[in-house]
Amino acid sequence: MEWAIISIILVVVVVFVALTIKIVPQQRVGVVERLGKFNRLLTPGLNILIPVIDQVRTYHDLRIQQANVPPQTVITKDNVQVQIDTIIFYQVVGPEEATYGISDYVYGVRNISTATMRQIIGKLELDETLSGREKISTDIRLALDEATEKWGVRIERVEVIDIKPPLDIQEAMDKQMKAERSKRAIVLEAEAAKQDMILRAEGDKQSKILKAEGDKEARIRQAEGSRQAQELEAHGEAKAIQAVAEAEKSRIELIRSAGLDEHVLAYRSFEALAEIAKGPANKVFLPTSAVETLGSLGAIAEVFKASKDSK
Repeated sequence: MEWAIISIILVVVVVFVALTIKIVPQQRVGVVERLGKFNRLLTPGLNILIPVIDQVRTYHDLRIQQANVPPQTVITKDNVQVQIDTIIFYQVVGPEEATYGISDYVYGVRNISTATMRQIIGKLELDETLSGREKISTDIRLALDEATEKWGVRIERVEVIDIKPPLDIQEAMDKQMKAERSKRAIVLEAEAAKQDMILRAEGDKQSKILKAEGDKEARIRQAEGSRQAQELEAHGEAKAIQAVAEAEKSRIELIRSAGLDEHVLAYRSFEALAEIAKGPANKVFLPTSAVETLGSLGAIAEVFKASKDSK
């Protein structure tokens, strides 16, 4: 009997402790109601409650959560049905508002996301929808922020995972893509051929320019060589003429130093003429002016002989 009483007491104590002491882990909070009315929040760590009077309504995870929105089929501005998958990242920043502001904020976020997506896609054409994922995500996030602000929930990010157009549209897009790729290949090939022709023409042009420059340089060098040869030849002739003149000058100076004047030279000339006239086939004709000087030849001869005898 005593053991039964002790057991009951132990059970009561355990239940009392369980209802009194609450340990909350990090990044979680509990909403406490006292007699059915919001009282306070349980913070991470050890918390004391009044049994029966205080009750924990719910716990909220303060970490960033994600909610997958089921694939939605929406119609674009040009009446094309597309299927869009999205994912939403959110965080509870107001546990009290998240508890009393809406019964299920996750469900509310999904519904608002779906409705907003239909409105946004309905204003876009198919091409804009396929290329405007970032714009769609931004517009959905702004619409959710405006609605969830009073729920104590903050939308961190909205990502459009996939956009699937109908099968026939996909096949048409594939054909268009293949045609575009073929066109790009043809254009690139033509551009490569054009560049090749340009490079070949440029190379040929440069080759001709270099050849012309080489011919020009050769002609210049050849002309320069001819000019230098002519200068050297003229210089040599000038040197030869100068040497002959110097020799003639020296000879004349020697004749003058020997005392031979113009009369002696004239006599020598007539002697040379006499020797030339001795030949049987030689005839010498003298001008009349020369005859006048013959009268003085005797005197010249006598002078010359006298000079030889004195020697």
